[in-house]
Amino acid sequence: MSANGFTKMSIYGMNMDLFSSSPIVILKVEDENRYLPIWIGQAEARSILFKLQNQEFVRPLTHDLALSLVNELGGSMERITVTELRDSTFFATIRLEIEGKTVEVDSRPSDAIALAIRSGAEIFASDEVIEEAGVVFEEAMEDAPEEEVVDKFKDWMNRVSPEDFK
Repeated sequence: MSANGFTKMSIYGMNMDLFSSSPIVILKVEDENRYLPIWIGQAEARSILFKLQNQEFVRPLTHDLALSLVNELGGSMERITVTELRDSTFFATIRLEIEGKTVEVDSRPSDAIALAIRSGAEIFASDEVIEEAGVVFEEAMEDAPEEEVVDKFKDWMNRVSPEDFK
């Protein structure tokens, strides 16, 4: 964990909750075997997956448009932060730099993540959220065969639901 209350994360992957058919984005604590699963909507999952798979479209998707607006107005995305978990709902903020001024905007984590992967902004999570909702595996997933990693996540996904994070 970090000294300032926030830990840098990376996008580890996406999965599907078998019970609710809801997509889950999985964030990973850098240099640790700790993961943060966040249930998200179908549209946001598609947006994240499209960008992760480098799919291009003739017209901008909603998150592409939002980032274009920020850029055209002279701003840039600095970072996004998953700030809180309350009543099984994750909360996030987007930190923008606009003409030398820092602005924080309330966001759903899924929208913030979709914007972060488009802008290259860093992703952070509150240490409290990681402690409350994070999942730890004994061994490094990167060292395990991909099939074993998928099996471990599937096993965990079969045992957990959003209500477990209340």
